[in-house]
Amino acid sequence: MKTPVVPSIGILIARIGIGVIFLAHGLQKFRVWGLDGTAASFEQMEVPAPTASAYAAAFIETIGGIALIAGLLVPLAGILLFLVMAGAFFIVHIDNGIWVADGGYELVLALGMGALLLAAVGAGKFSLDAILFRGRSRVSA
Repeated sequence: MKTPVVPSIGILIARIGIGVIFLAHGLQKFRVWGLDGTAASFEQMEVPAPTASAYAAAFIETIGGIALIAGLLVPLAGILLFLVMAGAFFIVHIDNGIWVADGGYELVLALGMGALLLAAVGAGKFSLDAILFRGRSRVSA
């Protein structure tokens, strides 16, 4: 079924916005803190397997952010990004309450739910997925 234009515009805007945030957070792990610094931070936060988790989070956030922006393999990227945010929610943020200023889960929850929604609805009409997979969109009219 073909995706209508108006929902696809909304999906495009959401993909780009959420993708930019994930890309920025992934690049921050590489360029600002470095993977060793990220792993040390994860260890301090008692994240299991902190080095492996740091590498996984950095790569998934960076590549997943790019994938969302481009609209490429959005269901897969959305699920992987959701899983990273679910881990951050349950391992690091849940005990701090909702407010991000208190170390809470507000941003993690919003990004995770946005990624999950994109995984469910697909990339929309204005995406590489639509070009490569010939309109096999998840959104119906």
